[in-house]
Amino acid sequence: MGLTLPQVATPVANYVPALVTGTHVYTSGQLPLVDGELLAVGRLGAEVSTEEGRAAARVCALNALAAAAQAAGGLDRLARAVKVVGFVSSVDGFHDQPQVMNGASDLLGEVFQTPHARSAVGVNTLPLNTPVEVEVIFEFA
Repeated sequence: MGLTLPQVATPVANYVPALVTGTHVYTSGQLPLVDGELLAVGRLGAEVSTEEGRAAARVCALNALAAAAQAAGGLDRLARAVKVVGFVSSVDGFHDQPQVMNGASDLLGEVFQTPHARSAVGVNTLPLNTPVEVEVIFEFA
């Protein structure tokens, strides 16, 4: 697919990037970091467009894949994405959180060729003024 898994970001607080338990891998919230820098900052409906948010969500999903693959012992150990939760920092009146989260869902759909459950939640603010944060639960093979 031409994708390269990025380096897993070092946690900035008391947590791990991903954790294997039973038949699942749970990721911590992943930000749209590219080479240690946020792809975008601000809120949807103000400083960040829907398309920019969608691109940020895609990067979050790629970072979640990297964290899960590291915890599971390789990308080939991940069978599919089961559940995606996306937090979208947005202004009052912004209602396109699902379109933003399609960036993450589309990437995971391309990788695994299976559907997943998903929530897209609008929030007032996120860490580091990031526009999007994504958590993924993967099935461990």
